[in-house]
Amino acid sequence: MVQVLQAKEVGLNRLRECFGLQWVRDRAFFAEWYEALPTLSDREISFLDCIQEGYFAQLQQEPPLSERVVQLTVVSPLLCLAGLYLPPFEVRAERSIEISDQDDGVLIKGTLDILLVRDRFWVMVIESKRAEYSVEAGLGQLLAYLLAMPQPQSLCYGLLASGSDFIFVKLKQEEAGWQYSTSDQFAMRRSGDIYEVFRILKRLTTMK
Repeated sequence: MVQVLQAKEVGLNRLRECFGLQWVRDRAFFAEWYEALPTLSDREISFLDCIQEGYFAQLQQEPPLSERVVQLTVVSPLLCLAGLYLPPFEVRAERSIEISDQDDGVLIKGTLDILLVRDRFWVMVIESKRAEYSVEAGLGQLLAYLLAMPQPQSLCYGLLASGSDFIFVKLKQEEAGWQYSTSDQFAMRRSGDIYEVFRILKRLTTMK
């Protein structure tokens, strides 16, 4: 009998058991998040400052920031500034995915918040979380989505954004199996971090 799990309920241990997922701690495996990052223009810096101010303004409201507000005030403006709403990228929201382990004993289902596609290559998967949640809590869910990419021999990158914190993820299928690594964690409250998040976003989405 196939066991059906929701992606939002899947942890890293379950992904390791079902798909042989391995965490790579060697920084060289995911050098893209800190090497050859682009320089920001004055216009980009000014826009990023507005995003940050808007986020802090929303924090003063009740109730705490919801996932939808995080998307509207933080994630969506970042994607727009990076040009990811323009060709060759396609934006597909609320897309359902399914993945199963090799023995078809476990089926994981879920819905992507935002999927960016470029020439049939999944460039970024965005999974925004409520601001009071730790981004670590959504890492298993994001990796489950990345495992569902249509071209399993390709690289895939993801961004986990809580609104207050950000982590980039790289997933790749090697001979030894699926391997992933993460960037450092960036925080909206930490001076300059929003700039680094945007520089990494531009770097990952302009690679060929």
